[in-house]
Amino acid sequence: MTDIYMRVVGRTDVGNVRSNNEDSLVVADLSGNGLALAAGSDGRFNVGDRGVLLAVSDGMGGLMAGEVASALVIEGLPAAIRDGRASAPTEELLDAGVQSVNEKVWKAAQQKGIRMGATLTAVYVDGPVAWIAEVGDSRAYLIRAGAITQLTKDQSLVQRLVDAGTLSPEEAAHSPHRGVILQAMGHDPNVSVALGRLELRALDCLVLCSDGLTTHVADDDIRDVVLSSADLTVACQRLVDLAKERGGTDNITVMLGGVDGPLPPPRVSKTDISDTFAVVRAFG
Repeated sequence: MTDIYMRVVGRTDVGNVRSNNEDSLVVADLSGNGLALAAGSDGRFNVGDRGVLLAVSDGMGGLMAGEVASALVIEGLPAAIRDGRASAPTEELLDAGVQSVNEKVWKAAQQKGIRMGATLTAVYVDGPVAWIAEVGDSRAYLIRAGAITQLTKDQSLVQRLVDAGTLSPEEAAHSPHRGVILQAMGHDPNVSVALGRLELRALDCLVLCSDGLTTHVADDDIRDVVLSSADLTVACQRLVDLAKERGGTDNITVMLGGVDGPLPPPRVSKTDISDTFAVVRAFG
């Protein structure tokens, strides 16, 4: 029987304004040889018995602190999950891994006597199911049957104001406070990890990105670029280039993961994914 597999492309760019890149990303095969894919690479991964992890992290703190924080998150999470109890449910492995890495970033900041942090959005593909974990405001999307759906919910001040009815989504997109997040990896000893569960379908495309993309490129534009590109490599680079063309005010990180293999086909006439996606634990 053919394995479920993923074709994954990751790109990160400093953008047009910043002098250094505080974003990080990783794709890790948690089965077998633990093969990892870094930024600027493409790869195919069979989804083995321990699964495949995709993650992006956007550092903050200045004076290289954000770069250190995001690197600690991205380097630490695959190892933390791989070292977890193999018999534990996938969502517990993911949650415990995020908590472990958060503690490491927190302790590193305390030792340096500084405040540093990073966002984290991770997708852990375990067989026909993807588990999504989020801390901060980096996003995960699903493109399926021609439609795009945001799987994460920004843990930000403007999102809270939108939820309260104080701001419209359009006002939030242009608010000077849109970069203010409510929690980050390493800011406190513990974090509230938002978790979601997605049942995969053939030809699903997962999109992970930092806000350097979504500040400049709307959801529908992301969908259109992916669907109109010859392949994921072209699509990923086009998204980075588009964010830079529209300002490139922050570091830009994009990861695309195409899924295929023995999976049910999507319902082409159904753009609502509520029958296959559920929020397991919301932030706050």
